[in-house]
Amino acid sequence: MRSWNWMLIIAGALMILAEVALGGFAGFDLVLIGSTLLIGGGIGLWAGSATVGLTVAAVLCVAYVAIGRRFVRRRVQRPNISTNTDALLGREALVLQRIAPHQPGQVKVNDEVWRAALAHGTTQAVEAGAHVTVAAVDGVTLQVR
Repeated sequence: MRSWNWMLIIAGALMILAEVALGGFAGFDLVLIGSTLLIGGGIGLWAGSATVGLTVAAVLCVAYVAIGRRFVRRRVQRPNISTNTDALLGREALVLQRIAPHQPGQVKVNDEVWRAALAHGTTQAVEAGAHVTVAAVDGVTLQVR
């Protein structure tokens, strides 16, 4: 019967190792469920009863899934931060090279120089030195108005 407790400990350790080795692909769930199995197996060994070990592991697993998982997910989740081209939308840009209909130019946004074209619906050329707003991103070209 003590072998069940050892099986819980080994299974828990393997789950933790899998999560660590694979870079947290399961969102930390395997570490926590593996920990509940380790604790259950350890308590079962200490008490000398496989029933106690299995019961403790089961109760801790259910408690984690029912209650703790939401808390852990909230703490582990990264805030939604715009990156790359999404962060450029709505930003102000300085025109470095004239932009006219059917004639792209260049703008500077956050110390980066980008190819720029007039956004759809904009028909008036923009001269160098003017400030424009990034309306969209089309490949490597910023659509400005």
